[in-house]
Amino acid sequence: MEERRRLRGRSPFAIAIADRFSQLSGETWSIATAGGSFFHTAGYQRMFEGVRPPNVEPRYALISDGDAPVAAVCLQVVTLDHTQLGDPKRRQALRKLGTGIRPRVLVCGNLLVYGLHGVSIVPGVNRDQAWQAVSEVVYRVRRAEKLAGSTDIVLMKDFDREARGDSAVLAKLSYGAVETEPNMMLSLDPAWRSHEDYLQGLTSRFRSDIRNRVFRKFDAAGCQVEVLTDVASQASVLQDLYLQVHGNAGLRPFTLPANYWPELAALGGKNLRVHVARRGADMLGFIVTLKDGDTALAYHIGFDRSAAADGVPVYLRLLHASLAQAIEFGCQRVSFGRTALEPKARLGCRPEATIIWARHRHPLLNQLLQPMLRLIEHDEAPGIEPFKTA
Repeated sequence: MEERRRLRGRSPFAIAIADRFSQLSGETWSIATAGGSFFHTAGYQRMFEGVRPPNVEPRYALISDGDAPVAAVCLQVVTLDHTQLGDPKRRQALRKLGTGIRPRVLVCGNLLVYGLHGVSIVPGVNRDQAWQAVSEVVYRVRRAEKLAGSTDIVLMKDFDREARGDSAVLAKLSYGAVETEPNMMLSLDPAWRSHEDYLQGLTSRFRSDIRNRVFRKFDAAGCQVEVLTDVASQASVLQDLYLQVHGNAGLRPFTLPANYWPELAALGGKNLRVHVARRGADMLGFIVTLKDGDTALAYHIGFDRSAAADGVPVYLRLLHASLAQAIEFGCQRVSFGRTALEPKARLGCRPEATIIWARHRHPLLNQLLQPMLRLIEHDEAPGIEPFKTA
């Protein structure tokens, strides 16, 4: 009880919360996020504000011990509606019903990308105290948001095994850990210098399958892959391909605007590549690969669904383009995200268990929320071993 009262009291740190990034000290933010992710940087926060989806509102916080920064926190207030839930047929049925339910969810993290991009803690800081302060940030923001409408549910995403242990104090603050679909992670052999080196590391069965089922079919369809250097001029084409995939998703908490693509490419610079699949003058698909420290993220993809229905392996060919780029970047691993688990397992990806911390503002409903979230079924990655054994 004593510890519970202590954790639910004020944090010993000072906290500054802002609706716009410019309201905080960019210099202090950069100190708090030094050595962190691309998605923690001040440049990304400024870019995001200009291209954010209309139903996603950012919030920011700096946590300090006196004048010394302790942590930086990125939050998003997301307004949902029935058009973002379920498959296309279900969305159409809900639209006919004219339901006006628009719940607001407070997310500590970034819905646009997989990974723990909501909190950056300065090395050497007491982790329990830092996470206690983060929970206070979330509480303050949620209370302030009552002026615009209730935000009953809080989600903190995405925690791998190590980050879950690091943030274990959240369980004592009535947050529940809910497992999500795994992030498919491919570890890259330091000896690989090209995509061909990767292929040689596979068993003959899987190597032949990739060459015959992906590369030869793709080439036989008259297609080729190239790096898109002028993203701005092709933003509308990329947007159309993105929407063809995005519109078919079962859960779409946001929709990216067309100006997101050139802004992201400009910010990513030499650490970002957009590969496109072409057939003649027609663009059939694209994938974004971003070097974020030692990890490459293949985290945005779009393709022509009619071409895929005709048997052109656009999606699989783009995954290999991203893999080859990650090797060229000199990364140690590739994060391919949570969808299409089976084809990614065939690439050699291993599932990385991921959880979110979830909490409802009402104590009784919070007790009901967490067991209900745990009942949500998610796909399990198949056990496939395509690499030669030592």
